[in-house]
Amino acid sequence: MAKFTTRIIVPIILVGVFAIAVFIAMGIDKMTPGLYVVISLFAIYVFFFGLAVGQNLSSPMKKLLDKAVQLSKGNLSSRVYLETKDEFSELAGIFNKIAEELEASRYKEANSEKSVGIKVQARTQELQETINALEQKVKNRTIKMERLMEESNKLQGAVEDKGVESEQLKKEMADLKKRASKVKQL
Repeated sequence: MAKFTTRIIVPIILVGVFAIAVFIAMGIDKMTPGLYVVISLFAIYVFFFGLAVGQNLSSPMKKLLDKAVQLSKGNLSSRVYLETKDEFSELAGIFNKIAEELEASRYKEANSEKSVGIKVQARTQELQETINALEQKVKNRTIKMERLMEESNKLQGAVEDKGVESEQLKKEMADLKKRASKVKQL
């Protein structure tokens, strides 16, 4: 910001120095001590006038720049309030409007992210409940299948036992038939 102030102050002071040089050149031989005092006071006045004008013009610009830096760093509550009624005041109003729109946009974005997060969480919870229910059904079916397999193995064992028993009965029947036919022959 010192560069901007310097750009304003230097030309004003140079114009004042030029005016003083012209006054001195016009009447160097007619200079009285009082005129030296007036020229010195004029030189001091020109210096302070240039400094005041430079500060007056650069101060609103410095405020705008500082707030713009704050805004760029993420401080969306940054606003500029100038008491001037010139272009700087209009620029400050536009800056404030942009900051408000950015803040509103960020607020909407945060709310939509929360909303999406809640929707995703709800949907995920529904899916998790469905998965849990399906896993429970699979466990129940697995238990039933294991029971049926056990029963099937038991029945298969019983069938095998009955098969062996049946074979023994057939042998006994065959023996009895042989004995019966021997008894009939006798």
